[in-house]
Amino acid sequence: MSEESAAALQVRAQAALAPFVEVAETSDGSLGFEYAGALCSMRAVNLAPGLDVLSLTAVLAWDRPVSTTLHKKVAAKNDLLQFGLVSVITRSRLADVILRYTFPAAGLEDEALTTMLLLVLAGVEDSRQGLIP
Repeated sequence: MSEESAAALQVRAQAALAPFVEVAETSDGSLGFEYAGALCSMRAVNLAPGLDVLSLTAVLAWDRPVSTTLHKKVAAKNDLLQFGLVSVITRSRLADVILRYTFPAAGLEDEALTTMLLLVLAGVEDSRQGLIP
């Protein structure tokens, strides 16, 4: 039953996003889409009975030179962000900047779910500004 509730939530999330972005189910079963230039992946997961969450990962910038300036920009983004956490993932001299946010969504009506998703995506858009040349 719990896998079914998470699957139903994911279908609802896809429907909620459809008027705003082109969403496709990926080979791993998550939802993939682009929003304001960020590559996004979303998946619904059941953590416990009655606790279905949506987990969003958005790649805000990739292959950025690792620098103190980049880390300061990310810290400033986190200060302004209402939903989620922006992180720097370093790979030698380059880094990717991602935003992650997981929130309980079981029981949200469709309008509330859409509103929550749009608030999170607004944070994606705002956080991406100034991270890319």
